[in-house]
Amino acid sequence: MLDANLKAQLQAYLEKVTQPFEIVASLDDGAKSTELKNLLEEIASMSDKITLRTDGDDARKPSFALNRINGEISLAFAGIPMGHEFTSLVLALLQVGGHPSKLAQDVIEQVANLEGEFNFETYFSLSCQNCPDVVQALNLMAVLNPNIRHVAIDGALFQDEVAQRQVMSVPMVFLNGEMFGQGRMGVEEILAKVDTGSTAREAAKLNEKEVFDVLVIGGGPAGAAAAIYAARKGIRTGVAAERFGGQVLDTMSIENFISVQETEGPKLARAMEEHVRQYDVDVMNLQRASRLVPAAEQGGLHTVEFESGARLQAKTVILSTGARWREMNVPGEQEYRTRGVAYCPHCDGPLYKGKRVAVIGGGNSGIEAAIDLAGLVKHVTVLEFADSLRADEVLQKKLHSLPNVTVIKNAQTTEVVGDGSKVTSLIYKDRATDELHKVELEGIFVQIGLLPNSEWLKGSVALSKHGEVEIDARCATNIPGVFAAGDVTTVPYKQIIIAMGEGSKASLSAFDHIIRS
Repeated sequence: MLDANLKAQLQAYLEKVTQPFEIVASLDDGAKSTELKNLLEEIASMSDKITLRTDGDDARKPSFALNRINGEISLAFAGIPMGHEFTSLVLALLQVGGHPSKLAQDVIEQVANLEGEFNFETYFSLSCQNCPDVVQALNLMAVLNPNIRHVAIDGALFQDEVAQRQVMSVPMVFLNGEMFGQGRMGVEEILAKVDTGSTAREAAKLNEKEVFDVLVIGGGPAGAAAAIYAARKGIRTGVAAERFGGQVLDTMSIENFISVQETEGPKLARAMEEHVRQYDVDVMNLQRASRLVPAAEQGGLHTVEFESGARLQAKTVILSTGARWREMNVPGEQEYRTRGVAYCPHCDGPLYKGKRVAVIGGGNSGIEAAIDLAGLVKHVTVLEFADSLRADEVLQKKLHSLPNVTVIKNAQTTEVVGDGSKVTSLIYKDRATDELHKVELEGIFVQIGLLPNSEWLKGSVALSKHGEVEIDARCATNIPGVFAAGDVTTVPYKQIIIAMGEGSKASLSAFDHIIRS
């Protein structure tokens, strides 16, 4: 099942296994069980510390558990963890086999000290780039604490279960049978939800930090570049981010990052964070900024306040909070979010196999989504507000070659309709005639651009009519010592490579401000 290259890589990894463990498979007579058995046999043959049993009695078939000999570890996969989840499988094999995690020691201790019973279930899809972070985080927590159990479930393979639990967006996590969370989460995010005192403890730690020379707010491409350029100047640098990587984490394929022919968003985000951590940069994750207090209002230093209750002070601040997916803002959208309304076709597309869906938006992202979905679903309806599609001609040509795609132009979506539990249709207005039309469907993928994450800055820095931070050629805002970079600003063309360049420029400008002040 594994090609020669994957076998060689896996063989090298499994040499790091130090503790014996067994793989217990639960199989039936189906083709997928045969496929899984072949994979597990290949894995077991690569290490004398791995034993394979096929007498498992789990109700989910095919599935398998990883059990340390004479240990108390319980983690399992329901399905065949290939695609994006192959890395999750490799890490699970290593960690159950005794290979240490790179997680910070204080976080390891926090996980190990959790009390109570935690039975986690994560639904994923093999094409979801967000899912591995959640699966890997919960698997590691299960390795570190015997009170934590985790099973990762391929939603596409267990469709009845997905329908019963109304899983319409992945990753989706259940804890002790109840809905726990949806979307990308790491160990720290999960801990913040289950360890209720952790947020206050972390805020107290941040409040004790010394003044930064440069404080970067946001950990996307602009923030990462700004942090590196500041740290290389030898000045005290901090990065406070809601999630390091920003929107790059939600990007599937990147093919225009110069010198890198092709990569994926999560891979690039990890590389950015690793690069930042090569320097003396204080990285503070899970911090959502809530207010900027300029130095002029308090004398000498800028202050950034966070929703956690933390406050950080700095001589200069670089705002790089990026942007988020624009929503339709129509009745029913919020009610049916993750229950038929989705924003990531790569993540959630497999859950709509054989169903009818719509894509809202005729730009590049919308047409790329429609093309991808057409290979999975029964039918795709593309709704474009304008009288023509805005996507590149090569994408439009590909779209029009697909037999199961309908394009409707001059279409203004006015309502998302559901039955109380899931989406059943949408209503749109023909802008040429003002007539209302209903499209029967099960899923709606919204791809209509970005909104700057700048609400918290209202009243402090100058914003454009679109909510973007206004900057000059040196990335300076209207407040001396406060700079901005990336998708949150008025700089046109929201691209990763442009954001990195702007972040670097903002950092150099901040350093110049410091030495001249």
